[in-house]
Amino acid sequence: MNEQQEHLSQLIEQRNNLSTQLENIQGQSARTREVLLKTLGAIEYLEAVGVTLPEPEVTEEAETGPEVVVPEEG
Repeated sequence: MNEQQEHLSQLIEQRNNLSTQLENIQGQSARTREVLLKTLGAIEYLEAVGVTLPEPEVTEEAETGPEVVVPEEG
């Protein structure tokens, strides 16, 4: 094979690999979307039947924010 034919062969192989990777990503994306929709449905159901989470406790630091220390210039 000459140089151009070798290059063409490499590009075709790369195209095939990229196509396979894209198909795998699309399959994974579809499965993730399906799990997300099921999760959203479960959340919606639980909220509809009145299930709630307790409010998080607010600490003094959370109310005032973290202390900021400014270094003195030397």
